[in-house]
Amino acid sequence: MAAVTMPPDALVSPQGSDEMDSLIVLHYNYTGKLILREKATDNIDLPTIAFLILCSFIVLENLMVLIAIWKNNRFHNRMYFFIGNLALCDLLAGIVYKVNILMSGKKTLRLSSTIWFIREGSMFVALGASTFSLLAIAIERHLTMIKMRPYDANKKYRVFLLIGTCWLISISLGALPILGWNCINNLADCSTILPLYSKKYVVFCISIFIAILVAIVILYTRIYILVKSSSRNVTNHNNSERSMALLRTVVIVVSVFIACWSPLFILFLIDVACRVKECSVLYKANWFIALAVINSAMNPIIYTLASKEMRRAFFRLVCGC
Repeated sequence: MAAVTMPPDALVSPQGSDEMDSLIVLHYNYTGKLILREKATDNIDLPTIAFLILCSFIVLENLMVLIAIWKNNRFHNRMYFFIGNLALCDLLAGIVYKVNILMSGKKTLRLSSTIWFIREGSMFVALGASTFSLLAIAIERHLTMIKMRPYDANKKYRVFLLIGTCWLISISLGALPILGWNCINNLADCSTILPLYSKKYVVFCISIFIAILVAIVILYTRIYILVKSSSRNVTNHNNSERSMALLRTVVIVVSVFIACWSPLFILFLIDVACRVKECSVLYKANWFIALAVINSAMNPIIYTLASKEMRRAFFRLVCGC
């Protein structure tokens, strides 16, 4: 393939001082995002401040979850290990998104292509790991319901196998573009949202995330059916109440997941379908990404604050008693 070249004046910023990466300029110019980056200022506006505060909140609440689990021996079991891993994923998502914001705007044009791939790839890893963790929790709950057995310390290998698989898949997915699955030297295949990413790679990732969503819905539906049938057999009022509580939790989990992620999935599909510079909504992707990141703020509330024991642990952690 022909080498990518740029005229010399494309390598200098409008102020004539900071050098720009020719590859970044080429791809951002092709997708119509170059002018947006050039018009950006170094001043932090209100939406950016709001996003940074959101990231700080995500880091703080997930750090509290990790500390609470670490300090309480009662939380040293399979399910809380998964919740701890989810909190770690979401904490990293908050950090990575904050770094991503601080490296955006005009700074994007001064990044090398390698740093650009690391910046975007780390977002895919962090958010992907969070999503895969949700699936791992659903799998663990389903397996526990099928076997109907209490916690067995000798089965910790299954926990770490699932957790390790989550991170392995997420890191592998995030690393694919920098390893070669990108649109360098093939501009027609470039995503508008992520100008160095191949549309085929975007379709591949979205297909995986949609499959995860479907799997989570199926698993939680089966869990509820199992609990419901079990409560009918026992005909116990407490079991019936527990079934309804589980149903409410399932509805909240799935609804929040769909509400946070579906808009971004749809936007990426629009990106794949649209010709370059034809869909203006693609230039508003930051709002859709922020909505997906909000899922990392909601997870601790859904999975931990609903627990009376975790609420007590949080209270002791905050008041230091």
